[in-house]
Formats: sequence, structure tokens, C-alpha cells
Amino acid sequence: MTGTLDTSDANPVTDRESLLVELVDEQGRARGSLSVAAAHTAPGRLHRAFSVLLFDAAGRVLLQQRAGVKTRFPLLWTNTCCGHPLPGQDVVEAAATRLSEELGLTADLTEIGTFTYQAPDPDTGRVEFEYDHVLIGTLDHPAPQPNPAEVADIAWIQPDTLAENVAADPAHYTPWLAGVLTTIAAARP
Repeated sequence: MTGTLDTSDANPVTDRESLLVELVDEQGRARGSLSVAAAHTAPGRLHRAFSVLLFDAAGRVLLQQRAGVKTRFPLLWTNTCCGHPLPGQDVVEAAATRLSEELGLTADLTEIGTFTYQAPDPDTGRVEFEYDHVLIGTLDHPAPQPNPAEVADIAWIQPDTLAENVAADPAHYTPWLAGVLTTIAAARP
């Protein structure tokens, strides 16, 4: 793992909570929109999200530790990046934008599947209830430039080791990471 990033001069992006997310039904069909903050207020409203996992040439995956200012699951380890497309926005386009905003990276992304999960955050009182699109990509020249308002730390890890760590100590990881790993495993031959 790399050293912890200095966030003392970071200006967290607080207006993300006012952005709109696309509400969906259980099959992922659009059913309206709501602000991020409202969609994550208990008991949560099912909405579209995405999770990206990047691989390097050695087959390792890039993880991030969420910044301490995050309103849901701060300081937990998770996939490379995640977020919400705006209503009607292409998921791959939205994921590419967040990848750049959070880590200063670009990569060709491929959607490999979806899953739904619901998870309350006992520390913040917020709730994730998401129809999550899983995207993967390969990073040819791994040189992330983490945005300290979004990311506290980064690490490269072998997928098998990550799966073992998530199973052994789930409290250190976001609740959706296991679903991301399961979706990727099911898509790979």
C-alpha cells in the first residue's frame, strides 16, 4: 500500500449530494430521479450506480480507501472508483468521468454485469440501495493521481488475495465490494 495522502488542504466536494441519480426498478428500468442525499436517506431508494475495477499488466487490481469526508462508508477500502450516472447518462461515460475525477486516470471500460444490494451505514445513518453496473478495464501505465477530497489511499492487490481479505475482514471494506468481485468472477472464463 502507498502512504496515506495528505488531505489537510483538500476542499471536499460537498455539492455532490445535490446531484440527481436515476431511480430504477428491480430490472434496472428508469423510474424517475432524486437527489443523491434523498436517495441515500433511510430506507434508501433503488437507483443506478456503477463500480469500476482496474487491472494492471500483472493482474493486480487497484483499490482505493474512501476519503474521510465521504457521506457513506468513509475510510473503507473499495474498488477503483464508483459513483452514479446522471439520469439518462451513459454508464460507461459516467464511470470514465469519475475515474478521472477521483484518480486522474483514463482507461477503456467494459461493462460486465449488474447486481443489486442494500446496505445501511451505521456510522453515518445513510443507506446504499443500488442497481450497480460493474465495469472493468486495464491500466497500461499505473500512475494514479488520487484526489484527496475523494481518496484517502490506494493499493494494488491480487484479486484472490483481495477476495480472501474481504471474506476474512468485511468491516474494512465497503459492502458492495463483495458483489463487484462476485460479478467479475462470474463473467470471467
